Amino acid sequence: MAQVEYKDLLDAGVHFGHLTRKWDPRMAPYIFMEKNGIHIIDLNKTLASLDDACNAIKGIVRSGRKVMFVATKKQAQEIVTEEARRLKMPYVTDRWLGGMLTNFATVRKSMKKLQTLDKMLKDETTASNIAKRERLTMSRDKEKLDRVLGGIVDLTRLPAALFIVDVKREHIAVAEAKRLGIPVFAMCDTNSNPDEVDFPIPANDDAYKSIALITLAIGKAIEEGLMERKQDKDDQRLQEEEEAKRASDSRQAAAEGADEAPAAEATAPVAEAADEQPE
Repeated sequence: MAQVEYKDLLDAGVHFGHLTRKWDPRMAPYIFMEKNGIHIIDLNKTLASLDDACNAIKGIVRSGRKVMFVATKKQAQEIVTEEARRLKMPYVTDRWLGGMLTNFATVRKSMKKLQTLDKMLKDETTASNIAKRERLTMSRDKEKLDRVLGGIVDLTRLPAALFIVDVKREHIAVAEAKRLGIPVFAMCDTNSNPDEVDFPIPANDDAYKSIALITLAIGKAIEEGLMERKQDKDDQRLQEEEEAKRASDSRQAAAEGADEAPAAEATAPVAEAADEQPE
Protein backbone atom coordinates (compact mmCIF):
# COMPACT_ATOMS: atom_id res chain seq x y z
CA MET A 1 0.00 0.00 0.00
CA ALA A 2 1.36 3.43 -0.94
CA GLN A 3 2.31 4.94 2.41
CA VAL A 4 0.80 8.36 3.11
CA GLU A 5 3.32 10.54 4.91
CA TYR A 6 2.69 13.08 7.66
CA LYS A 7 3.92 15.83 5.31
CA ASP A 8 1.39 14.76 2.64
CA LEU A 9 -1.45 15.25 5.12
CA LEU A 10 -0.03 18.61 6.18
CA ASP A 11 0.35 19.86 2.59
CA ALA A 12 -3.22 18.80 1.75
CA GLY A 13 -4.66 20.68 4.74
CA VAL A 14 -6.10 17.52 6.31
CA HIS A 15 -5.47 18.99 9.77
CA PHE A 16 -7.83 21.98 9.42
CA GLY A 17 -11.09 21.44 11.28
CA HIS A 18 -14.18 23.62 11.75
CA LEU A 19 -14.70 26.61 14.00
CA THR A 20 -14.52 25.66 17.66
CA ARG A 21 -18.15 26.67 18.23
CA LYS A 22 -19.25 24.13 15.61
CA TRP A 23 -17.41 21.14 17.00
CA ASP A 24 -18.82 17.81 18.18
CA PRO A 25 -17.37 16.92 21.63
CA ARG A 26 -17.13 13.26 20.58
CA MET A 27 -14.31 14.28 18.22
CA ALA A 28 -12.21 15.45 21.19
CA PRO A 29 -9.82 12.42 21.10
CA TYR A 30 -8.85 13.33 17.53
CA ILE A 31 -8.27 17.07 18.11
CA PHE A 32 -4.70 18.26 18.69
CA MET A 33 -5.25 21.90 19.60
CA GLU A 34 -7.19 25.11 18.92
CA LYS A 35 -5.69 27.89 16.83
CA ASN A 36 -7.35 31.19 15.84
CA GLY A 37 -10.77 29.84 16.73
CA ILE A 38 -10.32 26.68 14.60
CA HIS A 39 -9.74 23.14 15.81
CA ILE A 40 -6.61 21.41 14.51
CA ILE A 41 -6.89 17.65 13.91
CA ASP A 42 -4.15 15.37 15.28
CA LEU A 43 -2.52 13.99 12.12
CA ASN A 44 -0.89 11.13 14.03
CA LYS A 45 -4.40 9.87 14.81
CA THR A 46 -5.34 10.42 11.14
CA LEU A 47 -2.38 8.30 9.95
CA ALA A 48 -3.22 5.48 12.39
CA SER A 49 -6.93 5.54 11.52
CA LEU A 50 -6.21 5.62 7.77
CA ASP A 51 -3.86 2.65 8.08
CA ASP A 52 -6.51 0.62 9.98
CA ALA A 53 -9.19 1.57 7.45
CA CYS A 54 -7.01 0.64 4.46
CA ASN A 55 -6.13 -2.78 5.92
CA ALA A 56 -9.77 -3.54 6.71
CA ILE A 57 -11.11 -2.39 3.33
CA LYS A 58 -8.42 -4.37 1.51
CA GLY A 59 -9.56 -7.52 3.31
CA ILE A 60 -13.19 -6.89 2.29
CA VAL A 61 -12.29 -6.42 -1.38
CA ARG A 62 -9.96 -9.43 -1.36
CA SER A 63 -12.93 -11.59 -0.40
CA GLY A 64 -14.66 -10.52 -3.64
CA ARG A 65 -17.15 -8.01 -2.27
CA LYS A 66 -17.97 -4.43 -3.32
CA VAL A 67 -17.36 -1.11 -1.58
CA MET A 68 -19.78 1.75 -2.33
CA PHE A 69 -18.40 5.30 -2.50
CA VAL A 70 -20.74 8.03 -1.24
CA ALA A 71 -19.96 11.75 -1.66
CA THR A 72 -22.61 14.25 -2.74
CA LYS A 73 -20.81 17.50 -1.88
CA LYS A 74 -19.48 19.40 -4.90
CA GLN A 75 -15.79 19.40 -4.02
CA ALA A 76 -15.83 15.59 -3.61
CA GLN A 77 -18.00 14.51 -6.57
CA GLU A 78 -15.34 14.57 -9.29
CA ILE A 79 -12.51 12.76 -7.48
CA VAL A 80 -14.83 10.14 -5.95
CA THR A 81 -16.54 9.43 -9.30
CA GLU A 82 -13.20 9.03 -11.09
CA GLU A 83 -11.75 6.72 -8.45
CA ALA A 84 -14.90 4.57 -8.19
CA ARG A 85 -15.09 4.18 -11.98
CA ARG A 86 -11.39 3.29 -12.16
CA LEU A 87 -11.88 0.55 -9.58
CA LYS A 88 -15.26 -0.51 -11.06
CA MET A 89 -16.95 0.07 -7.70
CA PRO A 90 -20.49 1.45 -7.16
CA TYR A 91 -20.81 5.12 -6.24
CA VAL A 92 -23.39 7.78 -5.36
CA THR A 93 -22.36 11.39 -6.04
CA ASP A 94 -25.58 13.17 -7.02
CA ARG A 95 -27.94 12.57 -4.11
CA TRP A 96 -28.72 9.73 -1.75
CA LEU A 97 -32.16 8.25 -2.33
CA GLY A 98 -33.83 7.31 0.94
CA GLY A 99 -34.02 3.52 1.14
CA MET A 100 -31.21 2.93 -1.34
CA LEU A 101 -29.93 0.18 0.97
CA THR A 102 -32.86 -0.65 3.23
CA ASN A 103 -35.30 -0.82 0.30
CA PHE A 104 -32.84 -2.20 -2.24
CA ALA A 105 -35.42 -4.40 -4.00
CA THR A 106 -37.44 -1.33 -5.06
CA VAL A 107 -34.31 0.53 -6.12
CA ARG A 108 -33.36 -2.48 -8.24
CA LYS A 109 -36.60 -2.00 -10.22
CA SER A 110 -35.57 1.57 -11.06
CA MET A 111 -32.12 0.30 -12.06
CA LYS A 112 -33.72 -2.26 -14.40
CA LYS A 113 -35.88 0.50 -15.88
CA LEU A 114 -32.73 2.53 -16.55
CA GLN A 115 -31.11 -0.45 -18.28
CA THR A 116 -34.24 -1.00 -20.41
CA LEU A 117 -34.42 2.66 -21.46
CA ASP A 118 -30.73 2.68 -22.30
CA LYS A 119 -31.08 -0.45 -24.41
CA MET A 120 -34.14 0.89 -26.27
CA LEU A 121 -32.55 4.26 -27.06
CA LYS A 122 -29.33 2.64 -28.26
CA ASP A 123 -31.17 0.22 -30.54
CA GLU A 124 -31.67 2.23 -33.77
CA THR A 125 -34.47 -0.06 -35.03
CA THR A 126 -36.51 0.33 -31.84
CA ALA A 127 -35.75 4.05 -31.52
CA SER A 128 -36.89 4.78 -35.08
CA ASN A 129 -40.30 3.21 -34.36
CA ILE A 130 -40.92 5.46 -31.33
CA ALA A 131 -42.58 8.85 -31.77
CA LYS A 132 -40.29 11.84 -31.40
CA ARG A 133 -42.18 13.19 -28.36
CA GLU A 134 -42.11 9.81 -26.62
CA ARG A 135 -38.40 9.39 -27.41
CA LEU A 136 -37.71 12.79 -25.88
CA THR A 137 -39.62 11.82 -22.73
CA MET A 138 -37.68 8.55 -22.52
CA SER A 139 -34.38 10.41 -22.92
CA ARG A 140 -35.29 12.76 -20.08
CA ASP A 141 -36.30 9.86 -17.82
CA LYS A 142 -33.05 8.06 -18.64
CA GLU A 143 -30.99 11.18 -17.92
CA LYS A 144 -32.72 11.68 -14.57
CA LEU A 145 -32.29 8.03 -13.54
CA ASP A 146 -28.72 7.94 -14.80
CA ARG A 147 -27.80 10.96 -12.70
CA VAL A 148 -29.09 9.34 -9.51
CA LEU A 149 -28.54 5.62 -10.19
CA GLY A 150 -25.88 5.56 -12.90
CA GLY A 151 -23.13 4.72 -10.41
CA ILE A 152 -24.93 1.68 -8.99
CA VAL A 153 -26.65 0.34 -12.13
CA ASP A 154 -24.45 -2.79 -12.16
CA LEU A 155 -24.92 -3.50 -8.45
CA THR A 156 -26.76 -6.82 -8.08
CA ARG A 157 -26.62 -7.09 -4.28
CA LEU A 158 -25.97 -4.90 -1.26
CA PRO A 159 -22.39 -3.59 -0.94
CA ALA A 160 -20.15 -5.05 1.76
CA ALA A 161 -18.98 -1.62 2.96
CA LEU A 162 -19.44 2.13 2.44
CA PHE A 163 -16.76 4.79 2.07
CA ILE A 164 -18.30 8.16 2.91
CA VAL A 165 -17.03 11.73 2.66
CA ASP A 166 -18.72 13.86 5.36
CA VAL A 167 -20.86 11.69 7.65
CA LYS A 168 -22.88 14.71 8.79
CA ARG A 169 -24.09 15.39 5.26
CA GLU A 170 -24.62 11.70 4.43
CA HIS A 171 -26.36 10.84 7.72
CA ILE A 172 -29.15 8.91 5.92
CA ALA A 173 -26.63 6.61 4.23
CA VAL A 174 -24.87 6.08 7.57
CA ALA A 175 -28.16 5.25 9.30
CA GLU A 176 -29.17 2.75 6.61
CA ALA A 177 -25.78 1.02 6.66
CA LYS A 178 -25.88 0.86 10.46
CA ARG A 179 -29.36 -0.69 10.37
CA LEU A 180 -28.18 -3.40 7.95
CA GLY A 181 -24.88 -4.04 9.72
CA ILE A 182 -22.79 -2.77 6.80
CA PRO A 183 -19.42 -1.37 7.98
CA VAL A 184 -18.83 2.32 7.24
CA PHE A 185 -15.45 3.91 6.46
CA ALA A 186 -15.73 7.69 6.62
CA MET A 187 -13.89 10.99 6.72
CA CYS A 188 -14.91 12.70 9.95
CA ASP A 189 -14.37 16.43 10.44
CA THR A 190 -14.46 18.12 13.86
CA ASN A 191 -18.22 18.72 13.54
CA SER A 192 -18.96 14.99 13.03
CA ASN A 193 -19.81 12.12 15.35
CA PRO A 194 -17.14 9.40 14.88
CA ASP A 195 -19.12 6.94 17.01
CA GLU A 196 -21.65 6.52 14.19
CA VAL A 197 -19.12 4.86 11.87
CA ASP A 198 -16.97 1.75 12.18
CA PHE A 199 -13.75 3.20 10.77
CA PRO A 200 -13.60 7.00 11.31
CA ILE A 201 -10.75 8.84 9.56
CA PRO A 202 -10.32 12.24 11.23
CA ALA A 203 -9.73 14.68 8.37
CA ASN A 204 -10.83 17.91 6.74
CA ASP A 205 -13.83 16.89 4.62
CA ASP A 206 -14.30 20.29 2.95
CA ALA A 207 -11.00 20.87 1.10
CA TYR A 208 -10.57 19.23 -2.33
CA LYS A 209 -6.91 18.30 -1.68
CA SER A 210 -7.76 16.65 1.62
CA ILE A 211 -10.65 14.67 0.12
CA ALA A 212 -8.50 13.63 -2.85
CA LEU A 213 -5.62 12.43 -0.66
CA ILE A 214 -7.79 10.25 1.60
CA THR A 215 -9.93 8.95 -1.29
CA LEU A 216 -6.86 7.97 -3.34
CA ALA A 217 -5.35 6.21 -0.32
CA ILE A 218 -8.55 4.19 0.13
CA GLY A 219 -8.61 3.56 -3.64
CA LYS A 220 -5.04 2.26 -3.54
CA ALA A 221 -5.97 -0.17 -0.75
CA ILE A 222 -8.96 -1.41 -2.79
CA GLU A 223 -6.74 -1.82 -5.84
CA GLU A 224 -4.28 -3.92 -3.84
CA GLY A 225 -7.15 -6.03 -2.53
CA LEU A 226 -8.33 -6.65 -6.12
CA MET A 227 -4.80 -7.63 -7.19
CA GLU A 228 -4.42 -10.01 -4.24
CA ARG A 229 -7.79 -11.59 -5.07
CA LYS A 230 -6.66 -12.12 -8.68
CA GLN A 231 -3.42 -13.67 -7.44
CA ASP A 232 -5.33 -15.96 -5.06
CA LYS A 233 -7.56 -17.14 -7.93
CA ASP A 234 -4.53 -17.76 -10.16
CA ASP A 235 -2.79 -19.75 -7.42
CA GLN A 236 -5.95 -21.78 -6.80
CA ARG A 237 -6.30 -22.54 -10.52
CA LEU A 238 -2.68 -23.68 -10.75
CA GLN A 239 -3.12 -25.87 -7.69
CA GLU A 240 -6.25 -27.47 -9.18
CA GLU A 241 -4.44 -28.08 -12.47
CA GLU A 242 -1.52 -29.73 -10.65
CA GLU A 243 -3.89 -31.92 -8.63
CA ALA A 244 -5.74 -32.91 -11.81
CA LYS A 245 -2.44 -33.77 -13.51
CA ARG A 246 -1.31 -35.88 -10.55
CA ALA A 247 -4.65 -37.71 -10.53
CA SER A 248 -4.38 -38.31 -14.29
CA ASP A 249 -0.82 -39.66 -13.92
CA SER A 250 -1.93 -41.97 -11.11
CA ARG A 251 -4.80 -43.34 -13.23
CA GLN A 252 -2.47 -43.84 -16.20
CA ALA A 253 0.11 -45.66 -14.05
CA ALA A 254 -2.61 -47.89 -12.61
CA ALA A 255 -3.89 -48.71 -16.11
CA GLU A 256 -0.38 -49.59 -17.33
CA GLY A 257 0.14 -51.83 -14.28
CA ALA A 258 -3.13 -53.63 -15.00
CA ASP A 259 -2.07 -54.25 -18.65
CA GLU A 260 1.32 -55.70 -17.62
CA ALA A 261 -0.15 -58.16 -15.08
CA PRO A 262 -2.02 -60.45 -17.58
CA ALA A 263 1.03 -60.50 -19.85
CA ALA A 264 3.19 -61.77 -16.99
CA GLU A 265 0.62 -64.42 -16.10
CA ALA A 266 0.52 -65.65 -19.74
CA THR A 267 4.29 -66.20 -19.96
CA ALA A 268 4.46 -68.08 -16.65
CA PRO A 269 2.90 -71.46 -17.90
CA VAL A 270 5.21 -71.47 -20.93
CA ALA A 271 8.21 -71.22 -18.68
CA GLU A 272 6.88 -74.02 -16.42
CA ALA A 273 6.25 -76.30 -19.43
CA ALA A 274 9.83 -75.77 -20.67
CA ASP A 275 11.10 -76.84 -17.23
CA GLU A 276 9.06 -80.10 -17.27
CA GLN A 277 10.36 -81.40 -20.69
CA PRO A 278 12.66 -84.51 -20.40
CA GLU A 279 16.33 -84.00 -21.14
